[in-house]
Amino acid sequence: MKRAARDNCPILRATNIVGDQWSLLILREFFLEGNRRFADLQAELGLSPNTLSARLKKLEEAGLVAREVYSQHPPRADYALTEKGRAFGPVMQALYDWGEDHTPPVVSG
Repeated sequence: MKRAARDNCPILRATNIVGDQWSLLILREFFLEGNRRFADLQAELGLSPNTLSARLKKLEEAGLVAREVYSQHPPRADYALTEKGRAFGPVMQALYDWGEDHTPPVVSG
């Protein structure tokens, strides 16, 4: 693979969108639970509002998640996977399978 091809590699482009832990865990929640509200995601993941908001915005801008406002005062929204987001399902399953096969369980103390 030539250097120029590496600069525009599909793996690089994909990881620019979903290559951080929080984005993958947010997407996991959609695959496990379906449509989600901000507060539900925050409670489940324990993320700060700023971090969660930034990751959701990034996923929305990339077209993986759609946001639908259901209240203006205070502003609240539902989030759902788009068709593009649902197409990421086999990747999530592959990550799950690899983790199941090649990483030890975390033991809570």
